[in-house]
Amino acid sequence: MATLVSPPNFSANEDAEALRNSVKGWGTNEKAIISILGHRNACQRKEIRAAYEQLYQEDLIKRLESELSGDFERAVYRWILDPADRDAVLANVAIKKSNTDYNVIIEMSCVHSPEELLAVRRAYQLRYKHSLEEDLAAHTTGDMRKLLVALVTAYRYDGNEINAKLANSEADILHDAIKDKAFNHEELIRILSTRSKTQLMATFNKYRDDQGISISKALLDDEANDFQKALHTAIRCLNDPRKYFEKVLRNAIKRLGSDEDALTRVIVTRAERDLRDIKEVYYKKNSVPLEQAVAKDTSGDYKAFLLTLLGKED
Repeated sequence: MATLVSPPNFSANEDAEALRNSVKGWGTNEKAIISILGHRNACQRKEIRAAYEQLYQEDLIKRLESELSGDFERAVYRWILDPADRDAVLANVAIKKSNTDYNVIIEMSCVHSPEELLAVRRAYQLRYKHSLEEDLAAHTTGDMRKLLVALVTAYRYDGNEINAKLANSEADILHDAIKDKAFNHEELIRILSTRSKTQLMATFNKYRDDQGISISKALLDDEANDFQKALHTAIRCLNDPRKYFEKVLRNAIKRLGSDEDALTRVIVTRAERDLRDIKEVYYKKNSVPLEQAVAKDTSGDYKAFLLTLLGKED
């Protein structure tokens, strides 16, 4: 369930004019920007961008970039983009970090449907003139490269059929690999990157029934390396994205000074999808409403914008 509150009827031209008025002259009316863009879905935002360009021969995104700053500017920029294009930007930022942020790539690859992931790869190629997998391969090495490239190039079956015999045999393969600490086993990577999510649920459930422990817990020990952590992230994203995103938010808020990149990413990318469900998981886990935690940890226009996307009304 989404948290975004958008009107069923709106005028792209009127919104474009209001946004123009908010950025022309001295000063910027941030409240007007939040009240409009914070209540428009992806299709409506696309119409507003087109109307703005037609009316003023100017790119709305570039204009907002020049008018806003800091965390607020980054959040608005990522929100106003088409979802696939936004994910392409997020992927590129993650790849180009001095240490590639593999969690963002795994998240994208394992939470999205096959068609959504394909749309991100197309958007990435259009924006950067080379492929996502090409850039990923250039910035990673060894087992991590094998896993990440396999995940982003996957086109999983998206149906609900389950092969119980296959789930049994692949649960055994996963157990043997983990027991032998052969985390880079080709079969382990193949299973995680090719099987449908429904099939993987059956395999993970069989693993837990046979071993008395979930596969995600079995993967992590006191000496877990980055590759084990990457496998753990992939399994959590495939298994229960809501619990995964709750933990990303909790870690982002708990950090000294908070992790605005992660906080913005989850709220912006999930507001039109399942952020209401993530909020419920957050409250059950932390006994504090997510809006309250975000309000305490942020300030100014950035805070107002995130709270708007979280569905909190003034």
